[in-house]
Amino acid sequence: MSEAASTRTPVALLPSLAPLLHEWLPRQRWFAGKGRPVTGFSLVSATELLPVEGSGAGLLHLLVRVQQPGPPAPSTNDCYQLLLGVRKTLPPYLAPALIGRPAEGPLAGLTVYEGLHDPRLAELILERLRTPGVLGALRFDRFDRGPAIPGGLAARPLDAEQSNSSLVYGDAYILKLFRRVHPGPNPDLELPLALARAGCGRVPAPVAWYESTAPEPYTLGVLQPFLRGSEDGWLLALDSLAGGRSFTAEACALGRVTAEVHAALANALPTVMLRRPQAEHLAAAMSERLDAAAQAVPALMPYAPRLRSAFDAIASLARHGRAWRAQRVHGDLHLGQTLLGAGSGGLSGPAGSSGDGHWSVIDFEGEPARPLNERRRPQPPVRDVAGMLRSFDYAARTHRPWDPAWAERCRTAFCEGYAEISGADPRTEPELLRAYETDKAVYEVVYEARHRPDWLPVPMAAIDRLAALT
Repeated sequence: MSEAASTRTPVALLPSLAPLLHEWLPRQRWFAGKGRPVTGFSLVSATELLPVEGSGAGLLHLLVRVQQPGPPAPSTNDCYQLLLGVRKTLPPYLAPALIGRPAEGPLAGLTVYEGLHDPRLAELILERLRTPGVLGALRFDRFDRGPAIPGGLAARPLDAEQSNSSLVYGDAYILKLFRRVHPGPNPDLELPLALARAGCGRVPAPVAWYESTAPEPYTLGVLQPFLRGSEDGWLLALDSLAGGRSFTAEACALGRVTAEVHAALANALPTVMLRRPQAEHLAAAMSERLDAAAQAVPALMPYAPRLRSAFDAIASLARHGRAWRAQRVHGDLHLGQTLLGAGSGGLSGPAGSSGDGHWSVIDFEGEPARPLNERRRPQPPVRDVAGMLRSFDYAARTHRPWDPAWAERCRTAFCEGYAEISGADPRTEPELLRAYETDKAVYEVVYEARHRPDWLPVPMAAIDRLAALT
């Protein structure tokens, strides 16, 4: 297929789809602009991955900017990746995927639907990844050290994700498709690829990926091995709490794994020193996030001065000559970003046996709500430590009655495990650890207030504890 034949760019394409997208986009879980009206669309690129022929299905790849009024900014123009199936008639099994029927334009008379729910179209994406090359505005690539990708694998979508979409192929591979995309390398490809080339076995290596080639480079999707039978660290922790079992062996193992990943990232990618200018910028950014959070969630207001002292302490230490090593980190590390490999023991085996199993770390995208350049910025490794410590607290708070001693034992075991590999206990930098824990708890307060108000007491309890450390 020629490039000219593979790309739909008529002026009328997006205007004909706009009425449908106005209704459909805000209902998607991965749409970040909920609660604000959509005022317009602009087309970034359109590539026909499969043309509509006869009564068959076609697949249209779009990058679309969505205009919305602020806040947080005066206006936003987020870019979204859409994969639209096109058919003359939609079969009953695809009825839940319906987007609509354009009244005019190049798709008039056809039915448009979410293409990822169509097994044939989902399998077509894997075929594109099997054969690297350029198609329209898209470039497909593969890891040069990876094995060949078999064809004919059945596809099924996963329903668990909030900010992206995923397809599983034959229980062998999982393809994460980024929905809200930003120009530049996505850390969820960049960091696992660097770790794979460095020989780190704690992170599943990318098998293939695809990106846009114009007008700006966007990372659009990453194919990785599907760790079939693996158990989610968050669910394992909750099972431990429910069964009255210790989780310290697992926490210690996770500390060791985190330190291994940090060491591999520091060897594979450049590191820097955070001196006074950078540390003051870091503290100021944390203070700004606190101010914005207190405006959004008034319950934070009484704590704000004492919480801000944690950030001021970092700036003060830097003014007196203190510096910290910074490197690329995970950026959003918590129990739900870890997997215990099948056959590694697990909580179904002898008590504590899962602690020595093979743990993997996944999802290096960072916090999707934060700008990409911020997510790619080197940070002190203690940022990831703070994220995991907050996760133990979250797990303990979900259990009734609340078990703070369980969380404290896990926090201690994690730091001890980390120190076994890194040679440095994160608790020996209490000011930095407190600042990152505070920043994370502030983020959690805003998230819970917006999305899960019933969970707000969980981070607020941490806010109360951290504010008392002044």
